Amino acid sequence: MATKQTYGIYVRSTKTFEDALEALREALGANGFGVLWEIDVQATMKKKLGVEFPPYMILGACNAPVAHQALSAEPNIGLLLPCNVIVRKDGDGILLGAISPHALMGLTGREGLEPFADHVASVLEKVLEAAR
Repeated sequence: MATKQTYGIYVRSTKTFEDALEALREALGANGFGVLWEIDVQATMKKKLGVEFPPYMILGACNAPVAHQALSAEPNIGLLLPCNVIVRKDGDGILLGAISPHALMGLTGREGLEPFADHVASVLEKVLEAAR
């Protein structure tokens, strides 16, 4: 079961980093999300700062129908899109996480976005559980 924290939804996996990353990509695709971009944080830290960093990937995931619905309800919500998901080495395991849609919608100060956040959160939880 996914755990929820202040601004994220998380699951732990016993898969290798590479297998968890591939499983996350597949689960996103199976649930209507495309990955617009990926950031290899480990490689970036090495290249830009010369420091070692544990394996860590950030994926910018977007579900076009959901993004359209959100942008139609709140045009400036583009500042909060796409949904970021992560895979990172955490101790002897792997942590998979997704941004909490409730935290994002809360930043708008608009009421009435709760059903939208509920829907996106349920899909992202499903994605994380499938990738676990």
